[in-house]
Amino acid sequence: LLPLAFLAPGLVWLIVFYAIPIVTQLWVSLQTGNADDGFSQSWHWGVYPDVVSEYQDQLWRSLGYAASATLLCLIIAFPLAYFIAFKAGRWKNLFLLLVILPFFTSLIVRTVAWQTLLTDDGWVVHTMQNIGLLPPDGRLLATRTAVIAGITYNFLPFMVLPLYASLERLDRRLIEAATDLYASRLSSFRRVTLPLAAPGIFAGVLLTFIPALGDYINAQLLGSSQQYMIGNVIQGQYLVVRDYPTAAALSFVLMVVILV
Repeated sequence: LLPLAFLAPGLVWLIVFYAIPIVTQLWVSLQTGNADDGFSQSWHWGVYPDVVSEYQDQLWRSLGYAASATLLCLIIAFPLAYFIAFKAGRWKNLFLLLVILPFFTSLIVRTVAWQTLLTDDGWVVHTMQNIGLLPPDGRLLATRTAVIAGITYNFLPFMVLPLYASLERLDRRLIEAATDLYASRLSSFRRVTLPLAAPGIFAGVLLTFIPALGDYINAQLLGSSQQYMIGNVIQGQYLVVRDYPTAAALSFVLMVVILV
């Protein structure tokens, strides 16, 4: 009975706060009606192809934005995690603190800070206009670039920390053995370091891509209706339109996409 006793708190937590809400959402998604007159159970399975057809643009946009941000996070995070793991020495803890320091403030505050930085009369836009990266009347806010940049910034620690943990556990004698066997630095990195870091890459990609796919704060604050993601649609259906079956169905569609 001891293993069951250890499992019980986690199982109870999952049943109460995950399984029951999931079943409730499934029940709600198959209802018809409206918020004023009420909803009734009609087992309307057609809501699922309907929402996919109606909001496929937002779904594809969410996949594109999340994939782009995840790739950028990987490109930025791998050298950073490599440096912290192999080169930082006694400063490792300080660098790790700096990585997670943005989490000391809320997601909304960090995104509003980006909104302030990228405003049309801010120094970032003016500098990019002066060096020719933006046309004289160009802007960054309410663009795809701003949304992807915000997602990348906000979820970067989710990529850095698993990569660091994977690289930190790497047996450096294997790299020394590769160089002893006449492997170049690039070859030893490609054939030794990278494969051994693969679990960290896999974990970092999952931890970054999954929340990025359902994010709506960055698109709401840094974009416009042209950049809205599926999370914005779900939020609007729940809190503005109050079309709960559509919102619940979209939530299930998003979960299926994430599982795939």
